[in-house]
Amino acid sequence: MPLWLDRQALVLASKSDVRGKLLAAAGLRFEVRPASIDERAVEKAAGVVDAAAAAVLLARAKALHVAAQRPGQLVLGADQTLALGGRRFSKPADRAAAAEQLRALRGKIHQLHSALALARDGTVLFDCVGTARLTMREVSDSFLEEYLDIAGHTALQSVGGYQLEGLGVHLFDKIDGDYFTILGLPLLPLLAFFRENKFIDG
Repeated sequence: MPLWLDRQALVLASKSDVRGKLLAAAGLRFEVRPASIDERAVEKAAGVVDAAAAAVLLARAKALHVAAQRPGQLVLGADQTLALGGRRFSKPADRAAAAEQLRALRGKIHQLHSALALARDGTVLFDCVGTARLTMREVSDSFLEEYLDIAGHTALQSVGGYQLEGLGVHLFDKIDGDYFTILGLPLLPLLAFFRENKFIDG
């Protein structure tokens, strides 16, 4: 008996390989259609400055954008933001930006906010945000350069300049929070919603 019960596949409005792998590992039937939105313009229009609220806003915007193109299908949007006190971080544009971000984060505690939203036919059915606190080691400049040499382009694929499921784990002393939230998708509340609304068995 298939785990996914809806007649149409879930649509993942994200090009994140990690999010896709999490959904696949959970046995969900889905297809990928990344959302193409101007994230900074969406934030500016809403006047959002709080990092957690921004993550929810962008997850909703992505889900609704793709849902408008896929009538009747359930669409999952997701977003992740990083905050160090009042400072927000985005995906670094290049190696120099990644090095600057990592130098700013080392020896400090920062927060990762991962949000998701489910939309169908112009309506958001569910959204949530999870937060994790990560303590980065006081690493040397030479270590950061070596890390960036080995990580290569993967350092540019996630907010903060690291991927915890890969080499980025060497940067940290302590992690407080849900692992799936750190990877960019609060999977447990998502599955709970699916069970409660009969999208999956359980």
